Order: sequence, then C-alpha cells, then structure tokens
Amino acid sequence: MTAALTSMPQTAYEAHYDPSKVLKHPDFKILGPNDPELEDPNANIACAYNQDHVVHMIQKPKFKPGPGEALVHVRATGICGSDVHFWKHGHIGPTMIVRDECGAGHESAGEVIEIGAGVTHLQVGDRVAIEAGVPCGLASCDACRTGRYNACPAVVFFSTPPYHGTLTRFHTHPAAWLHKLPDSVSYEEGSLCEPLAVALAGIERAGLRLGDQLLVAGAGPIGLVTLLAAHAAGCTPIVITDLVPGRLEFAKKLVPTVRTVLIERGWSAEQTAEKIKEAAGGPVKYAMECTGFESSVRGAVFSVGFGGKVFVIGVGNNEMNISANEVDLQFQYRYANQYPKAIRLIAGGLIDIKPLVTHRFALGKAVDAFHVAADPTQGAIKVQIQD
Repeated sequence: MTAALTSMPQTAYEAHYDPSKVLKHPDFKILGPNDPELEDPNANIACAYNQDHVVHMIQKPKFKPGPGEALVHVRATGICGSDVHFWKHGHIGPTMIVRDECGAGHESAGEVIEIGAGVTHLQVGDRVAIEAGVPCGLASCDACRTGRYNACPAVVFFSTPPYHGTLTRFHTHPAAWLHKLPDSVSYEEGSLCEPLAVALAGIERAGLRLGDQLLVAGAGPIGLVTLLAAHAAGCTPIVITDLVPGRLEFAKKLVPTVRTVLIERGWSAEQTAEKIKEAAGGPVKYAMECTGFESSVRGAVFSVGFGGKVFVIGVGNNEMNISANEVDLQFQYRYANQYPKAIRLIAGGLIDIKPLVTHRFALGKAVDAFHVAADPTQGAIKVQIQD
C-alpha cells in the first residue's frame, strides 16, 4: 500500500537529502569484507542494498549539520521486514523501487554529537530516537497542514528508495524530528519506538477500548508490539495467531494471558475463524491484522462479529478479494504523531519492549545481521545493529 502521488516540484528536504550527494561524493565507497574502514571507529560505514539484490557495507560521507539539523552518532538500529523486502525483492508496491545503492535502516536511536545553527531544543550529548519520515511541512500540502503527515507525497523517509537510511554510524537529521529520550530509556528501546509507533497508530485509529475482545493476526515484530500495546490498553481477551509455534511461545512469554492459535496452511478463512472464535469464547470485536497476507485478512474478517472492525497494519498485496457481512475494514500507512507517546509508554513502564530484541550485531557485521533477520530458522524476532 503506497501513498497517493501528486505532481509537485521538489521540496527543500528532497533536494537536501538527494541521494546523489552520497553516491557521487568522493568519500563514497563499496566495501569488501576485509576493508580497514570496517574497523575504523571514525569511518562513516553503513549497510546498503541495491538493484541487484546484494546487501553489503558501504562508506558514506560524514556531512556537517546544516541549519536546523543535528549530527547523530547512531547507536542502535533494528532491521525491519521492509529492509529485508527491499533487499530480496527490490521494491514495495509500484513506486518504492530500489534503482541504485540505497542505505538501509529506519528504526534508530543515537547520541547528538553536533548541532547546526538555530537548533535550541537539543544539545550535544542528548540521546534521541530518530523519526525517519520527514514530511515537507508546507502549508500547501494537505497532509502536512491537517496533521496527517504520514500521507505527505513528498516525504523523505530514510531507507525507502532512493533515500539512504539510518543504519549508518553518523547521520544528519532535521532536529525537529529527533525525540529526546529520558535517562531510563536505552538506545535499544529508543530504536524500538519506530515499530511501537506503527502499533500505536493502528490502535488509535481503530478505537480500541478497555475490555474489547481482540484478535492480533501474526506474531512477528509488529504483531508482538501490537499485543503489548493492546494489553497495556486493557483489551481482553486477546488472541494471537501465527504459523510458527516458536513465535506463539514468545508471545505467551510476553503476555502470559494471551490466547494462542497455531494456524495450519491450507485452512480456509472460515476454518481459521472458527479456531479463533473458539479461543476467544466467541467473535471478537476488533482484529488487528499484522501480516498483510490476504488469507490472514480474510480469516480476520470472519473472526469479528457483525459490525466489528478489521484493521490492517501489515503491508501485503496491492489488491485483495474479500467478501463479508457488515464489517469495517481499515488500512494503515506508517504513522503520525506517535513517537512522544511511544517514549512515554516505555519510560512509564506500561510497555516493556526490551524482550523483542533477540539478536545483536556490531555495525561492521550488519550484513551478517541481515542474513539472520531473513532466515526464519534463526528464530529472530528483532535483530539490532549496535555501535
């Protein structure tokens, strides 16, 4: 699912973060596995994918922060399913296409090491979560003007082609889109604010309330974060589904009261729904669909009661064939205005997101991290690169 595109001139952010400034810079270099830059703590190394479906390390220029920017030493970055998808498949939808070297990563947190002119709310040494989507902010943009900036057609979303991502050592970023972390929130947790923001946006738009019966379809990272957030919001009972027993066991450790349903390949949507309703004690009021697969969406549709709601967070096919009675079906595109809430929930202890990180790698080993994240047999939930 992609945002609608409109014809408009290049914005200031699009020009400023033009990837050619990285690719044509004399410091840009594709690194081999034994190159000394990988061991140099001052080298701005990064992990990138390209149109040939190769993931490898690169060296990027280390830019000085301009007016309104801060230079961040990125300390923790999670690998998202979209990062793996861009590497393996080269595109998401018809508009997000890998055409050249493109730096990965958009789930990041780090330390401010330099600030540009005009930045007053941050100082060197501040620890921050990086909100990777930077909208144009123009009054002429309906999405930005109305506060739904996730639909900005000119957004610079770092790691979405062509813009280089935040899986790098040093990254310059608009200071307005850096969120200060309390001392009690680690870099690891700060990077997890991004997937948590996705879940919070879905819960807010779906309108979940205390005591609502809920299905979470899919126990991947987004499904598990949604489980944690929905549990904190007071939903009960919560049923979570997946094809992989280990993921359901992980969900049970996160929230012991969750009810699990192991999906079998070949089940019809109606069969899936019957198992879900059996676990829930009847139809659920809401379903948060976190896989994007049509079969899972259809199962969710048959699991909710008459007048219920299925909210699709997962990114899947551009088209689906679904038939149902009176059910509300909603879709989500990224998030808006969720980072401050995510930080408060983590800092306040309402959501313990730390257990989601199952594998950790040094920045110089980011390629190894990608291979683990892409291999289901490794049992990874969230793979992080730390520096």
